[in-house]
Amino acid sequence: MKLRIKKEILQDAINKVSKAISTKNLIPVLAGIKFELKKSKLTLTASDNDITIQTTVEGYKEEDFKVEAEGNIIVQGKYMLDIVRKLPDKYINIEVVDDIKILIYTENSEFNLNGINESEYPNINLEESKKKIDINSSVFKDIVNQTAFAASNEETKPVLTGINFNIVGNILECNSTDSYRLARKIVTLNQESEESYNIVIPSHNIVEFTRIMDEDEDSIVEAHIFNNKVLFKYKNILFQSRLINGTYPNTANLMPDEASVIITANLNDFYSVIDRASILTSDKEKNIVTLETEGDTLILRSSSIEIGRVEEKMKVTKNVSDDIKISFSSRYMMEALKSFSTDIVEIHYVGEIKPIILKSSEEETLTQLVLPIRTY
Repeated sequence: MKLRIKKEILQDAINKVSKAISTKNLIPVLAGIKFELKKSKLTLTASDNDITIQTTVEGYKEEDFKVEAEGNIIVQGKYMLDIVRKLPDKYINIEVVDDIKILIYTENSEFNLNGINESEYPNINLEESKKKIDINSSVFKDIVNQTAFAASNEETKPVLTGINFNIVGNILECNSTDSYRLARKIVTLNQESEESYNIVIPSHNIVEFTRIMDEDEDSIVEAHIFNNKVLFKYKNILFQSRLINGTYPNTANLMPDEASVIITANLNDFYSVIDRASILTSDKEKNIVTLETEGDTLILRSSSIEIGRVEEKMKVTKNVSDDIKISFSSRYMMEALKSFSTDIVEIHYVGEIKPIILKSSEEETLTQLVLPIRTY
Protein backbone atom coordinates (compact mmCIF):
# COMPACT_ATOMS: atom_id res chain seq x y z
CA MET A 1 0.00 0.00 0.00
CA LYS A 2 1.38 3.38 -1.01
CA LEU A 3 -0.24 6.75 -1.58
CA ARG A 4 0.33 10.49 -1.64
CA ILE A 5 -2.51 12.67 -0.37
CA LYS A 6 -3.24 16.27 0.45
CA LYS A 7 -3.10 16.77 4.21
CA GLU A 8 -6.49 18.48 4.62
CA ILE A 9 -8.27 15.70 2.68
CA LEU A 10 -6.73 12.99 4.88
CA GLN A 11 -7.26 14.94 8.09
CA ASP A 12 -10.94 15.50 7.28
CA ALA A 13 -11.47 11.78 6.66
CA ILE A 14 -9.63 10.74 9.83
CA ASN A 15 -11.53 13.31 11.92
CA LYS A 16 -14.83 11.80 10.77
CA VAL A 17 -14.07 8.17 11.54
CA SER A 18 -12.13 8.88 14.75
CA LYS A 19 -15.45 9.59 16.52
CA ALA A 20 -15.88 5.79 16.58
CA ILE A 21 -12.51 5.02 18.15
CA SER A 22 -12.60 3.94 21.78
CA THR A 23 -9.44 3.90 23.89
CA LYS A 24 -11.27 1.88 26.57
CA ASN A 25 -12.24 -0.98 24.27
CA LEU A 26 -11.24 -4.45 25.40
CA ILE A 27 -10.43 -5.38 21.79
CA PRO A 28 -7.14 -3.59 20.93
CA VAL A 29 -7.76 -3.70 17.17
CA LEU A 30 -10.81 -1.45 17.63
CA ALA A 31 -8.50 1.38 18.70
CA GLY A 32 -7.34 1.42 15.10
CA ILE A 33 -8.54 2.82 11.79
CA LYS A 34 -8.83 0.41 8.90
CA PHE A 35 -7.28 1.77 5.68
CA GLU A 36 -8.42 0.11 2.44
CA LEU A 37 -6.74 1.47 -0.68
CA LYS A 38 -8.01 0.59 -4.15
CA LYS A 39 -7.10 2.03 -7.58
CA SER A 40 -8.75 5.40 -7.09
CA LYS A 41 -10.43 5.14 -3.68
CA LEU A 42 -9.32 5.21 -0.05
CA THR A 43 -11.83 3.83 2.48
CA LEU A 44 -11.40 4.48 6.20
CA THR A 45 -13.39 2.52 8.80
CA ALA A 46 -13.50 2.78 12.59
CA SER A 47 -15.74 1.05 15.12
CA ASP A 48 -16.14 0.61 18.88
CA ASN A 49 -18.91 -2.03 18.56
CA ASP A 50 -21.46 0.64 19.50
CA ILE A 51 -21.06 2.81 16.42
CA THR A 52 -19.23 2.26 13.14
CA ILE A 53 -18.18 5.08 10.82
CA GLN A 54 -16.88 4.64 7.30
CA THR A 55 -15.86 7.36 4.86
CA THR A 56 -14.36 7.29 1.37
CA VAL A 57 -11.84 9.52 -0.38
CA GLU A 58 -12.21 9.57 -4.16
CA GLY A 59 -12.75 11.86 -7.13
CA TYR A 60 -9.81 14.18 -6.43
CA LYS A 61 -7.18 15.41 -8.89
CA GLU A 62 -4.05 13.27 -9.06
CA GLU A 63 -1.94 16.01 -7.50
CA ASP A 64 -4.12 15.85 -4.36
CA PHE A 65 -4.68 12.07 -4.19
CA LYS A 66 -2.41 9.60 -5.96
CA VAL A 67 -2.48 5.82 -5.43
CA GLU A 68 0.82 4.10 -6.17
CA ALA A 69 0.11 0.66 -4.70
CA GLU A 70 -3.11 -0.90 -3.40
CA GLY A 71 -3.39 -2.54 0.00
CA ASN A 72 -5.03 -2.67 3.41
CA ILE A 73 -3.73 -1.98 6.92
CA ILE A 74 -5.01 -1.05 10.38
CA VAL A 75 -3.37 2.02 11.87
CA GLN A 76 -3.46 3.08 15.53
CA GLY A 77 -6.09 5.80 15.39
CA LYS A 78 -4.93 8.16 18.12
CA TYR A 79 -1.35 8.41 16.80
CA MET A 80 -2.43 8.70 13.18
CA LEU A 81 -4.74 11.57 14.07
CA ASP A 82 -2.05 13.41 16.04
CA ILE A 83 0.61 12.93 13.36
CA VAL A 84 -1.54 14.15 10.49
CA ARG A 85 -2.87 17.08 12.51
CA LYS A 86 0.61 18.30 13.49
CA LEU A 87 2.48 17.81 10.23
CA PRO A 88 3.00 21.25 8.62
CA ASP A 89 3.31 19.98 5.05
CA LYS A 90 0.67 20.29 2.34
CA TYR A 91 1.08 16.69 1.16
CA ILE A 92 1.63 13.46 3.10
CA ASN A 93 3.00 10.12 1.88
CA ILE A 94 1.87 6.84 3.45
CA GLU A 95 3.51 3.52 2.70
CA VAL A 96 3.20 0.05 4.19
CA VAL A 97 6.50 -1.81 4.49
CA ASP A 98 7.11 -5.37 5.76
CA ASP A 99 3.32 -5.96 5.72
CA ILE A 100 2.55 -4.32 9.09
CA LYS A 101 4.88 -1.32 9.33
CA ILE A 102 3.45 2.05 8.29
CA LEU A 103 5.78 4.75 7.05
CA ILE A 104 4.33 8.28 7.14
CA TYR A 105 6.64 10.86 5.64
CA THR A 106 6.90 14.34 4.16
CA GLU A 107 9.87 16.36 2.95
CA ASN A 108 11.22 16.93 6.47
CA SER A 109 9.39 14.44 8.69
CA GLU A 110 9.23 10.68 8.97
CA PHE A 111 7.16 8.50 11.32
CA ASN A 112 7.29 4.71 11.61
CA LEU A 113 4.20 3.11 13.16
CA ASN A 114 3.43 -0.48 13.99
CA GLY A 115 0.26 -1.53 12.19
CA ILE A 116 -2.12 -4.45 12.60
CA ASN A 117 -2.93 -6.98 9.93
CA GLU A 118 -6.37 -6.39 8.43
CA SER A 119 -7.34 -10.04 9.04
CA GLU A 120 -7.62 -9.24 12.77
CA TYR A 121 -10.30 -6.60 12.19
CA PRO A 122 -13.86 -7.80 12.94
CA ASN A 123 -16.16 -8.35 10.00
CA ILE A 124 -18.45 -5.31 9.96
CA ASN A 125 -21.54 -5.42 7.80
CA LEU A 126 -22.56 -1.98 6.54
CA GLU A 127 -25.38 -3.23 4.36
CA GLU A 128 -28.10 -0.93 3.08
CA SER A 129 -31.80 -1.72 3.28
CA LYS A 130 -33.99 -1.87 0.19
CA LYS A 131 -36.53 0.31 2.05
CA LYS A 132 -34.64 3.47 2.90
CA ILE A 133 -36.12 6.62 4.42
CA ASP A 134 -34.90 9.99 3.13
CA ILE A 135 -34.67 12.96 5.51
CA ASN A 136 -33.41 16.43 4.59
CA SER A 137 -30.05 16.94 6.34
CA SER A 138 -30.96 20.29 7.95
CA VAL A 139 -34.28 18.82 9.19
CA PHE A 140 -32.35 15.83 10.58
CA LYS A 141 -29.98 18.13 12.48
CA ASP A 142 -32.92 20.09 13.89
CA ILE A 143 -34.56 16.87 15.09
CA VAL A 144 -31.43 15.87 17.02
CA ASN A 145 -30.59 19.35 18.35
CA GLN A 146 -34.16 19.91 19.57
CA THR A 147 -34.65 16.55 21.29
CA ALA A 148 -31.37 14.87 22.32
CA PHE A 149 -30.75 17.11 25.35
CA ALA A 150 -33.91 15.80 27.07
CA ALA A 151 -32.76 12.15 27.00
CA SER A 152 -31.73 10.56 30.27
CA ASN A 153 -28.12 10.00 31.38
CA GLU A 154 -29.16 7.26 33.79
CA GLU A 155 -28.17 3.80 32.53
CA THR A 156 -30.66 2.28 34.99
CA LYS A 157 -33.35 3.10 32.39
CA PRO A 158 -31.53 2.33 29.13
CA VAL A 159 -34.50 3.00 26.85
CA LEU A 160 -34.72 6.60 28.10
CA THR A 161 -31.10 7.30 27.10
CA GLY A 162 -32.17 7.28 23.47
CA ILE A 163 -34.31 9.23 21.02
CA ASN A 164 -37.50 7.46 19.94
CA PHE A 165 -38.06 7.59 16.16
CA ASN A 166 -41.64 6.65 15.26
CA ILE A 167 -42.39 6.56 11.52
CA VAL A 168 -45.89 5.96 10.16
CA GLY A 169 -46.58 6.83 6.53
CA ASN A 170 -44.91 10.17 5.87
CA ILE A 171 -44.97 11.33 9.51
CA LEU A 172 -41.84 11.10 11.63
CA GLU A 173 -42.35 11.72 15.34
CA CYS A 174 -39.28 11.97 17.58
CA ASN A 175 -39.45 11.98 21.37
CA SER A 176 -36.91 12.05 24.16
CA THR A 177 -37.57 12.16 27.87
CA ASP A 178 -35.79 11.58 31.19
CA SER A 179 -39.13 11.37 33.08
CA TYR A 180 -38.89 15.02 34.20
CA ARG A 181 -39.19 16.65 30.78
CA LEU A 182 -40.10 15.75 27.23
CA ALA A 183 -38.97 17.04 23.84
CA ARG A 184 -41.16 16.23 20.83
CA LYS A 185 -40.52 17.01 17.18
CA ILE A 186 -42.93 16.01 14.42
CA VAL A 187 -41.90 16.37 10.78
CA THR A 188 -43.55 15.47 7.48
CA LEU A 189 -41.33 13.44 5.17
CA ASN A 190 -41.30 14.01 1.43
CA GLN A 191 -42.33 10.43 0.78
CA GLU A 192 -44.34 7.76 2.58
CA SER A 193 -42.47 4.94 4.26
CA GLU A 194 -43.44 1.47 3.04
CA GLU A 195 -43.25 0.17 6.60
CA SER A 196 -43.92 1.62 10.05
CA TYR A 197 -40.99 1.84 12.45
CA ASN A 198 -40.69 2.45 16.19
CA ILE A 199 -37.02 2.45 17.21
CA VAL A 200 -34.81 3.95 19.93
CA ILE A 201 -31.37 5.25 18.92
CA PRO A 202 -28.81 6.08 21.65
CA SER A 203 -28.83 9.88 21.88
CA HIS A 204 -25.04 10.08 22.29
CA ASN A 205 -24.53 8.13 19.05
CA ILE A 206 -26.87 10.23 16.96
CA VAL A 207 -25.36 13.47 18.31
CA GLU A 208 -21.93 12.22 17.19
CA PHE A 209 -23.35 11.65 13.71
CA THR A 210 -24.65 15.23 13.42
CA ARG A 211 -21.22 16.53 14.47
CA ILE A 212 -19.57 15.03 11.40
CA MET A 213 -22.25 16.37 9.04
CA ASP A 214 -21.34 19.57 7.21
CA GLU A 215 -23.39 22.77 6.81
CA ASP A 216 -24.94 21.78 3.47
CA GLU A 217 -28.69 22.25 4.00
CA ASP A 218 -29.86 20.62 0.76
CA SER A 219 -28.36 17.15 1.21
CA ILE A 220 -30.23 13.99 2.11
CA VAL A 221 -29.70 11.60 5.01
CA GLU A 222 -30.74 8.06 4.13
CA ALA A 223 -31.92 5.95 7.07
CA HIS A 224 -31.68 2.17 6.66
CA ILE A 225 -33.44 0.51 9.59
CA PHE A 226 -32.86 -3.09 10.74
CA ASN A 227 -33.94 -5.13 13.78
CA ASN A 228 -30.98 -4.22 15.98
CA LYS A 229 -29.20 -1.40 14.15
CA VAL A 230 -29.69 1.67 11.97
CA LEU A 231 -27.41 2.78 9.15
CA PHE A 232 -27.31 6.44 8.11
CA LYS A 233 -25.87 7.29 4.70
CA TYR A 234 -24.82 10.89 4.15
CA LYS A 235 -22.65 11.95 1.21
CA ASN A 236 -19.45 9.88 1.51
CA ILE A 237 -20.18 8.80 5.11
CA LEU A 238 -21.76 5.61 6.42
CA PHE A 239 -22.68 5.81 10.12
CA GLN A 240 -24.07 2.73 11.84
CA SER A 241 -25.44 2.60 15.38
CA ARG A 242 -26.91 -0.12 17.52
CA LEU A 243 -30.53 0.29 18.61
CA ILE A 244 -31.68 0.17 22.23
CA ASN A 245 -33.87 -2.81 23.07
CA GLY A 246 -37.08 -2.18 24.97
CA THR A 247 -40.42 -0.48 24.58
CA TYR A 248 -40.36 3.31 24.67
CA PRO A 249 -43.04 4.78 26.98
CA ASN A 250 -46.20 6.14 25.40
CA THR A 251 -45.36 9.83 25.68
CA ALA A 252 -48.77 10.86 24.36
CA ASN A 253 -50.05 10.16 27.90
CA LEU A 254 -47.73 12.88 29.23
CA MET A 255 -49.33 15.62 27.15
CA PRO A 256 -51.83 17.43 29.39
CA ASP A 257 -55.29 18.65 28.50
CA GLU A 258 -55.90 22.04 26.97
CA ALA A 259 -54.18 24.88 28.80
CA SER A 260 -56.21 27.14 31.07
CA VAL A 261 -53.71 30.01 30.73
CA ILE A 262 -51.40 30.74 27.78
CA ILE A 263 -48.64 33.27 28.36
CA THR A 264 -46.93 34.75 25.31
CA ALA A 265 -43.45 36.18 25.85
CA ASN A 266 -40.34 37.24 24.01
CA LEU A 267 -38.17 34.12 24.08
CA ASN A 268 -34.80 35.83 24.61
CA ASP A 269 -36.19 38.05 27.39
CA PHE A 270 -37.84 35.09 29.12
CA TYR A 271 -34.61 33.07 28.89
CA SER A 272 -32.60 35.97 30.32
CA VAL A 273 -34.83 36.54 33.36
CA ILE A 274 -34.74 32.81 34.18
CA ASP A 275 -30.96 32.85 33.77
CA ARG A 276 -30.59 35.76 36.20
CA ALA A 277 -33.15 34.40 38.65
CA SER A 278 -31.27 31.11 38.85
CA ILE A 279 -27.99 32.76 39.92
CA LEU A 280 -28.88 32.58 43.62
CA THR A 281 -30.28 29.05 43.66
CA SER A 282 -28.32 26.76 45.94
CA ASP A 283 -29.15 23.42 44.32
CA LYS A 284 -27.16 23.50 41.09
CA GLU A 285 -28.88 20.36 39.83
CA LYS A 286 -32.47 21.57 40.06
CA ASN A 287 -32.04 25.38 40.21
CA ILE A 288 -35.65 25.86 41.32
CA VAL A 289 -37.33 29.15 40.41
CA THR A 290 -40.95 30.22 40.95
CA LEU A 291 -43.00 31.91 38.23
CA GLU A 292 -46.00 34.09 39.04
CA THR A 293 -48.16 36.49 37.08
CA GLU A 294 -49.83 39.70 38.20
CA GLY A 295 -51.89 40.92 35.29
CA ASP A 296 -49.56 41.35 32.33
CA THR A 297 -46.43 41.20 34.53
CA LEU A 298 -44.49 37.97 34.88
CA ILE A 299 -42.45 37.64 38.09
CA LEU A 300 -39.66 35.12 38.61
CA ARG A 301 -38.27 34.52 42.09
CA SER A 302 -35.67 32.29 43.66
CA SER A 303 -34.10 32.22 47.08
CA SER A 304 -31.55 30.42 49.19
CA ILE A 305 -31.19 30.66 52.96
CA GLU A 306 -27.40 30.66 52.62
CA ILE A 307 -27.14 33.05 49.66
CA GLY A 308 -30.12 35.42 49.40
CA ARG A 309 -33.08 36.05 47.11
CA VAL A 310 -33.76 37.51 43.68
CA GLU A 311 -36.84 38.82 41.87
CA GLU A 312 -37.13 39.49 38.13
CA LYS A 313 -40.06 41.04 36.25
CA MET A 314 -41.03 41.27 32.56
CA LYS A 315 -44.09 42.21 30.52
CA VAL A 316 -46.05 39.42 28.84
CA THR A 317 -49.49 38.87 27.33
CA LYS A 318 -52.07 36.33 28.54
CA ASN A 319 -55.13 34.84 26.88
CA VAL A 320 -57.16 35.16 30.10
CA SER A 321 -57.05 37.38 33.19
CA ASP A 322 -56.37 34.50 35.60
CA ASP A 323 -53.05 34.62 37.45
CA ILE A 324 -50.82 31.61 38.00
CA LYS A 325 -48.02 30.39 40.24
CA ILE A 326 -45.73 27.47 39.47
CA SER A 327 -42.16 26.33 40.26
CA PHE A 328 -39.76 24.47 37.99
CA SER A 329 -36.11 23.66 37.28
CA SER A 330 -34.51 26.67 35.65
CA ARG A 331 -31.94 24.45 33.94
CA TYR A 332 -34.59 22.27 32.34
CA MET A 333 -36.62 25.30 31.29
CA MET A 334 -33.60 27.08 29.77
CA GLU A 335 -32.53 23.98 27.85
CA ALA A 336 -36.07 23.64 26.48
CA LEU A 337 -36.14 27.31 25.44
CA LYS A 338 -32.78 27.00 23.66
CA SER A 339 -34.29 24.39 21.33
CA PHE A 340 -36.56 27.00 19.71
CA SER A 341 -35.28 29.19 16.88
CA THR A 342 -38.13 31.70 17.17
CA ASP A 343 -38.58 35.14 18.72
CA ILE A 344 -41.81 34.38 20.60
CA VAL A 345 -42.64 31.48 22.90
CA GLU A 346 -45.95 30.37 24.41
CA ILE A 347 -46.04 29.00 27.98
CA HIS A 348 -49.10 26.77 28.37
CA TYR A 349 -50.25 26.42 32.00
CA VAL A 350 -52.67 23.58 32.81
CA GLY A 351 -52.38 23.45 36.61
CA GLU A 352 -49.84 23.77 39.42
CA ILE A 353 -49.04 20.04 39.38
CA LYS A 354 -49.49 19.55 35.64
CA PRO A 355 -46.63 19.74 33.09
CA ILE A 356 -45.72 23.13 31.63
CA ILE A 357 -45.88 23.10 27.81
CA LEU A 358 -43.71 25.32 25.60
CA LYS A 359 -44.79 25.98 22.02
CA SER A 360 -44.35 28.54 19.28
CA SER A 361 -46.79 29.42 16.52
CA GLU A 362 -43.72 30.07 14.33
CA GLU A 363 -42.42 26.51 14.88
CA GLU A 364 -45.44 24.26 15.22
CA THR A 365 -43.48 21.02 14.74
CA LEU A 366 -41.78 21.38 18.15
CA THR A 367 -43.22 20.89 21.64
CA GLN A 368 -41.30 21.00 24.92
CA LEU A 369 -42.68 19.80 28.25
CA VAL A 370 -41.22 20.50 31.70
CA LEU A 371 -42.63 19.02 34.91
CA PRO A 372 -43.28 21.45 37.77
CA ILE A 373 -41.59 21.04 41.17
CA ARG A 374 -43.51 21.19 44.44
CA THR A 375 -41.98 23.77 46.76
CA TYR A 376 -44.24 23.21 49.77
